[in-house]
Amino acid sequence: MLIPKNIPPHIGYYLAGFADGEGSFNISFRKRKDNRMPWKVSACFHISHKDRVILSLYKRYLQCGTLRERRDGVVYFEVNNLNAIKQNVIPFFKHFRFLSAKKKRDFSKFINIVQLIDNQEHVILDGMKKLLSIRRDMNDGGKRKFSEKEILRAFSSNESSETERRTALENTVE
Repeated sequence: MLIPKNIPPHIGYYLAGFADGEGSFNISFRKRKDNRMPWKVSACFHISHKDRVILSLYKRYLQCGTLRERRDGVVYFEVNNLNAIKQNVIPFFKHFRFLSAKKKRDFSKFINIVQLIDNQEHVILDGMKKLLSIRRDMNDGGKRKFSEKEILRAFSSNESSETERRTALENTVE
């Protein structure tokens, strides 16, 4: 687990300031066919830049994440492991706070969603609706691959087919 007070303040505040302008907290949905749930829901902290040295500082001081480089020279640092987000990313940014109201708002919403995911609340329809409601205006609404309607429709149809499967199984047992 990360101990933010052990990070030199000039580094911590620099990284927080850089993330305030260039970083993002995202909740992504990926379709799944191999699972009872129709979606894999992931929380992610992401930042990109052409300067690999700056992004390497995130990896070093957050003690997690991956660095990848695109062909055009843009480097990505991302953390999408839920435990790393809970134990490293969130404590870091709670200690080295953002200045912009927008990033503070997005970070607060991100924390709420991470708690929902960690508590497995997103696996039931009401929890998924709550998650989507919180995410709705993160990153100013941002570009979404899947609409809320599409996510809920797949979730609802999966939930009803699971109920049908259980009912059929119970009827054969009796």
